[in-house]
Parts: sequence; structure tokens; C-alpha cells
Amino acid sequence: MTTLRLPDGSAVGVSLRRSARARRILLQVDAHSGMVELVLPRRAAVEDGVEFARSKAGWLQSRLKEIPPRVPFRDGSRVPYLGAPIRIRHVRELFDDVWRDHDTLVVAGEEMRVAGQVEGWLRTEAASAIAQRTGEKAARLGARYRRIAVRDPRTRWGSCSPRGDLSFSWRLVMAPERVLDYVVAHEVAHLEVLNHSRRFWSIVDRICDDREASRRWLRANGASLHRYGPASHG
Repeated sequence: MTTLRLPDGSAVGVSLRRSARARRILLQVDAHSGMVELVLPRRAAVEDGVEFARSKAGWLQSRLKEIPPRVPFRDGSRVPYLGAPIRIRHVRELFDDVWRDHDTLVVAGEEMRVAGQVEGWLRTEAASAIAQRTGEKAARLGARYRRIAVRDPRTRWGSCSPRGDLSFSWRLVMAPERVLDYVVAHEVAHLEVLNHSRRFWSIVDRICDDREASRRWLRANGASLHRYGPASHG
């Protein structure tokens, strides 16, 4: 890890990684976490890599400013739930509980547990919504699946294995409901067709509405869902 001074006087930590596959020095910014990584070819000198990073300080500063700030799960924060904002309100009680009161998510218990309780509630809501839609859509197709997992991947909203195992991002519960519905339809359709052929898309269109609008929303706004709560870890 090295520290790079930016033109505005601020500093940013840059992690170093060697890659046997890299043909040149690369400076990368994770759009979700804002982490900066300097990738060095196997034989490149660290000094050359650091000098390259310094030459890109202006670009790096601009890139980092484009990334929205993270929104922690704590009292007063607003987070989306099925596309609509809800405000987190912490109340000091002896018991741990979370419940929704219109546009407020009330979290009871110790303050240090608020973030974990909010994430747990969102994961549970996501698992329930996804399971319901998966069951309904699979039944419409007469398709079978083995199990459903809800995780926190960095780059995929859902996946379907050849064995019929489905996996989804819990962060979909923060997207508009139609977007969550589309991703479920996409993966359920893969139970019938594992590629993205014309037949596959015709199946998707049979079990969800307006997929193109949902795909556009994910392209434009999907990355922003990773700014809420903990950074995704794959």
C-alpha cells in the first residue's frame, strides 16, 4: 500500500498488486468501494508504478469525485426499499428488533448493532420477495430449481447454475420492484435455456413486464446500490 497525493491536496491509499497477465501498468478504481489499485506486470519496478500513478493523479481525483459517497446503515440515514426511500430510526430498547412503519425503518437495541440489524432485515426481505417470485415464475414455466441463495456479489445481480441452483444479490430489494422482478425472471428463464438466445429472451418476456426498462435502470443505477451499508465482498 502506498499513499498518493492528489491535486486538491487530499491523499488516497493505493494498493499494489502484481499480475502475470498484465502487459502494462494499470491504475484502477473500484466503482463500488472507491478503492484504488495499482496493477504491476511481473517484472515492472514498483518505483515505475508509483510514478505512473502520480502522473494520473488528476484523472484519479476526477474519477473518485464521480463515485457517490457511501451511505452507512445508521440512525437518520435514508436507504431505498423497493425503489422508495425509507429512513432509519434507532430507538434505545433492551430488546433487539426491526420493523417498518410506513417510510421509517425502526431499529431497537444497542446503537452498535444498528448496521447489522438493518442489513439482516434487508436480506430477509430480499430472500422472501425473491423466493415468492421465483416459485411463481418457475411454476408458470413448469421448471424446477434446486435451491435459492441470497448473497452480496460485486458484479452480478443473479446467476443460475446448470444444476438449477439460483443465486441473487440481496441489494435487489433496494431497486424498484419491477427491476427485482426482471432479475428473477432472467434467472428462472435460465432454468430452461442457459444461453442468451432469442428463445431465452422470449421466455423472459413471458414471465416479466418491460424487461428493457429494467435493464436500462440497472445499467444506469445498479452500481449505486453498492454504496449503501457494507461494501460488497463477493
